[in-house]
Amino acid sequence: MKIYNTLTRQKEELKTITPGEVKIYACGPTVYNFIHIGNARPICVFDTLRRYLEYRGYKVTFVQNFTDIDDKLINRAKEENTTVAELAKKYIAEYKIDAAGLNVREATYHPKATENIDEIIDMVKTLVDKGYAYAVDGNVYFRSLKFKDYGKLSHMPLEDLEAGARIDVTEQKEDALDFVLWKAAKEGEPYWESPWGKGRPGWHIECSAMNRKYLGPTIDIHCGGQDLIFPHHENEIAQSECANGVPFAHYWMHNGYINVDNRKMSKSLGNFFTTRDVAEKFGYEPIKFMMLSAHYRSPINYSFDVITQAKAALERLYTCRDNLDFALQNASDAPQAADEERLKAIEARREQFIQAMDDDLNTADALSAIFELVRDVNSYTNGAEIASKKVLEAAANMFDELTGVLGIVYNRQKQSLEAEVEELIQKRQQARKAKDFKTADAIRDELKARGIVLEDTPQGVKWHKE
Repeated sequence: MKIYNTLTRQKEELKTITPGEVKIYACGPTVYNFIHIGNARPICVFDTLRRYLEYRGYKVTFVQNFTDIDDKLINRAKEENTTVAELAKKYIAEYKIDAAGLNVREATYHPKATENIDEIIDMVKTLVDKGYAYAVDGNVYFRSLKFKDYGKLSHMPLEDLEAGARIDVTEQKEDALDFVLWKAAKEGEPYWESPWGKGRPGWHIECSAMNRKYLGPTIDIHCGGQDLIFPHHENEIAQSECANGVPFAHYWMHNGYINVDNRKMSKSLGNFFTTRDVAEKFGYEPIKFMMLSAHYRSPINYSFDVITQAKAALERLYTCRDNLDFALQNASDAPQAADEERLKAIEARREQFIQAMDDDLNTADALSAIFELVRDVNSYTNGAEIASKKVLEAAANMFDELTGVLGIVYNRQKQSLEAEVEELIQKRQQARKAKDFKTADAIRDELKARGIVLEDTPQGVKWHKE
């Protein structure tokens, strides 16, 4: 598998630290609000990365943190007249509802910043002892320019980084690019005791400390949104490599933005849609499908049309899978002349899928392979003579295998009819045989009024709920 590495700006063959194992850290949400669909993109994308690597036989340790102490949480807690801890607990629970709706699996570990304060303090102390950090009035800052490779991830000149840095206005810093590792406590804010007095961790140090605790000093893949490249990930590299004395992450993966009217979606711009709000209108799965329908590094321009198209595409997949189930009920065990050719075509879809996913997680082309399988299936299930049972079972297994890797088509449920309705369908069939079309049409209309649509096919009656 080849991955585009932000660090080197090129695709590289994935070579893991331990053969057959992958350590992945994905930056998680700051839990002060519902996640918007821009937040949902990395959650969906890197869950798919994890699924695919496991599909290819890797043992994956996947860590995604929750930032549960931060200025945003403190300010929001004041607005809601609650504690930071209660606010974080509330929105972690809401996140889990959205993640489950998107069919995103729980990480191997979901560490919280507030549960790793000792590890954070220990790393800050190491940086101070090594001369990479300095304390001023209870605050501790990292000396960015002391790290000779500062800027290697964002590939920007230092003067540009300085101009673009999101820095606090303070005279305490030795240099404008220096960033805070530990913040002195302000009146009424949560705090922890430390060698520098009462305070709380800065944002960047949280991920470095949790990375080291759960995955070790060097990991295989670090991933997150494109907006995290600078300063967050740049700062993670600097403080981690200075504290640990070894490379931090071998591969860096960053997904593109979700735009609205070609502008980045963000809470600060006020042009965001929460995942929950979109799901209430369209369901969660169309959101998931939309995320996978474009290459993860490309921007997605969110609109009503885009999400509607995603929903329609999913309906094609569900219809195909339902048609397979129906065809299998009537399929013959007898071999057919076309069996071997059809089985080869089905296997070719797996290879097409793998080739796409091996090329920097190209989910868009992987979906194309699935839809070509759908076209194959349609040719096997339409017409007077359906494919053999062996072919249909192979197609169904391949469909489930490939959609399972992408984590889509996960809302399939066995539909069941009440005994009374089944009896009506049988009566309609009997009426049709007796050429009593008036009775047959009346039964059809009655079922339609109940939300059950019948479809007469050469293989028998198919039905679905409206």
